[in-house]
Amino acid sequence: MRAEDVLGRVALLTGKEEFLAARTVDEVRQVVKAYDAEAEVSDADASDLTLATLGELSAPSLFSAVRCVVVRGLENLPDESVDGLLGYAAQPAEEVALVLVHGGGPKGSGVLAKLRKLPTVTEVKTAEVKPWEMSGFATGEARRLGATLDKDAAEVLVAAVGNDLRSLAAAVDQLTNDFPGERITEEKVRRYFGGRAEVKNYEIADAILAGKRELALRELRWSIEAGTSEVYILSAIAGQVRSLANHVAGNRDGGMPAWKAKSLNAQARGWSEQGLGRAIRAVALADADLKGAASDASYTLERLVLTISSFRDR
Repeated sequence: MRAEDVLGRVALLTGKEEFLAARTVDEVRQVVKAYDAEAEVSDADASDLTLATLGELSAPSLFSAVRCVVVRGLENLPDESVDGLLGYAAQPAEEVALVLVHGGGPKGSGVLAKLRKLPTVTEVKTAEVKPWEMSGFATGEARRLGATLDKDAAEVLVAAVGNDLRSLAAAVDQLTNDFPGERITEEKVRRYFGGRAEVKNYEIADAILAGKRELALRELRWSIEAGTSEVYILSAIAGQVRSLANHVAGNRDGGMPAWKAKSLNAQARGWSEQGLGRAIRAVALADADLKGAASDASYTLERLVLTISSFRDR
């Protein structure tokens, strides 16, 4: 992000993910301050915004004409202020960076539609990241920092850190700083975060695929009692089943660590492609049950352990 990307323009942040919105606001502020250290930064609530207050916020100060104005809660903008805001957004002051934050939802959608049509407005979407999108978020974070995070490594990292985006982003930042210029593999992630309780999710998955159903059930119950989300446990199982299915089908990753390939080779001895196909369908059914708010999520996962194990025994 450069000064010319924000000064004399309007940044429109839309979506429910507060962390992403807050980070974008901070980035705009930093860009403005880097351009002019004397630049003033001000915050306002859209519910209090009028054309007069917007003019005051964007007016030059005694120290600098450069300003960064953040307006939060755009969905609460009063009807009488809509035309004034749209008029300013169409011709923003050259040395002002205006950031409009909309918290998501249908309220205020008419104003959003009009703002999106203006050439001076750049939209940044900050939609909520779903649990099954967390590993994709992690790989995207690594890419944003100029690094490469393997898919399997991202899944292990999510299992270890959890679904808090701020913590996940911080973990990726730590890894990219500690392994500059290196490809971040599952082995590196486990080295740093292997002590986290949630990594047991992958141990559960490994036990299922190795035919150790009693161990899998014991670890599953321990993990649930420790407060681990059933969604993350299922995500780990699904990821391992897919990895094994690709391995058995011959779709092998040449960059896979030797220990990972050895583990998959050992698991593959008890599986056929047909059995893995049935296991994938069982995972999809369990996923639908959990998303449909199954009355007993732990029972859903225990049933999945027994079901997948039965396919291996065949």
